[in-house]
Amino acid sequence: MFKRITLSILIISALLISTLPAKAASSTQMIGINVLLKTKITNTILKDLGTRGKVRDVVYEINALTMQIRSGDLTTIKKLPYVASANPDAVRNGAPVDTVAATNFSGGMNTWDLDAINVTEFGSSSRQVTQDGNGVFVAVLDTGLVDAWRQYFPQERIAEEYATSFGGGGGEVGNVSDQPNKWEHDQNSHGTHVTSTILGYNLRGTPVNGVAPMATVIPVKVLNQNGSGWSSVVARGIVYVTDLKISGVLGTNPVVINMSLGGSELDAMERAAIDRAVINGVIIVASAGNSGEDGMGYPGAYTPVISVAASGWVGEWYPVGNRAWWYNRNVPDPTNMANYYITDFSSRELAGQDLDVAAPGSWVVGPYQVNSGQTSYYFLGGTSMASPHVAGIVALMAQKNSGLTAFQAEAILEGSAISLPAGSRTIYNPDGTSSVVSWLADATGAGLVTADAALAATTP
Repeated sequence: MFKRITLSILIISALLISTLPAKAASSTQMIGINVLLKTKITNTILKDLGTRGKVRDVVYEINALTMQIRSGDLTTIKKLPYVASANPDAVRNGAPVDTVAATNFSGGMNTWDLDAINVTEFGSSSRQVTQDGNGVFVAVLDTGLVDAWRQYFPQERIAEEYATSFGGGGGEVGNVSDQPNKWEHDQNSHGTHVTSTILGYNLRGTPVNGVAPMATVIPVKVLNQNGSGWSSVVARGIVYVTDLKISGVLGTNPVVINMSLGGSELDAMERAAIDRAVINGVIIVASAGNSGEDGMGYPGAYTPVISVAASGWVGEWYPVGNRAWWYNRNVPDPTNMANYYITDFSSRELAGQDLDVAAPGSWVVGPYQVNSGQTSYYFLGGTSMASPHVAGIVALMAQKNSGLTAFQAEAILEGSAISLPAGSRTIYNPDGTSSVVSWLADATGAGLVTADAALAATTP
């Protein structure tokens, strides 16, 4: 099957390699860990920890720090009376599942995915919803933006003054560093594609709509040029955005975070950063993960986060040979769930995990550069592509109600979603073949989100 096998083998193999059990570490091997304290960080505590390893990065806002220690000392550190939790830094990945070059760009005001969530209507550049995201900040914690980002996005829609980058983490023995200018020199393109769903983009002179085209995006690079990183770095990014909100530099404007990334374990440091963000009015949306039956990734599976599964449309790649289907085919209204499916890669909800809603995440077109400096556009598939659809809808909701909380946003999205029961669909693949995809109730959350229904349920 072209769509899910030939293009996914290398990525799936890489994910399997990253999740295989590590060989037992020698007790003297140096590792990077994240430590969450039960109390405020004091010089006395830092001095005591310094006798047990090297303190690398201190995050006072959440009473957490990173250390370089001998692996054999981890158990001792966990038992210290002032330590709430200590664990090795957790891997985070943001790689898409599928990539196929998009070659036909004539027309293109409306795209299938925005039509599916009732932001735009087929055959028209007009929007179906009044809100456009104006006055809302959306922080995209990802790989940053490519050098050529100004060729895709209006410069005024990117908050350059607040954009930043964090690097390091577990792969560099716990040290997290600020890299202020690296955010706009990405070689991966993942963050650029994610941003394009929120804002829309310039397609060689043709404007393509976004979910929230007048929102202001804050690029925060937390993943490296390979699209991977560490939970300590992600936590740093969350703390940074929360500090912007708390400090007042963003005014009273609502703040949403999109995280199209995840890993198999919830890190305590990351959890503390999320809790602090939510308490201070930041709404967090994250991808559910691309692990199918193996379960959701974190932080998406964490309850305070609005998690998003990847849905697709049965009209993809049809009629056979029509590679412009993504803008020249109508997604029928009113919404009929027989037209939609859950992708096979989209992570299913396991016990103790929280899957909220589904959104388009199969064959979404956007800027994706495979050669540095050369503009190009690709279809990408993954829950990474689904998450910014929901983050954009949340931005529209927050524009309507600037006091919207994370818990209210989640309740509205779930309450207004269209149920997508367990089922099977026949879908077409880029090479003209067809296949059957099936899913159970653990794959859909509350169902497919639509912007018009979510906004109708949002009170000013």
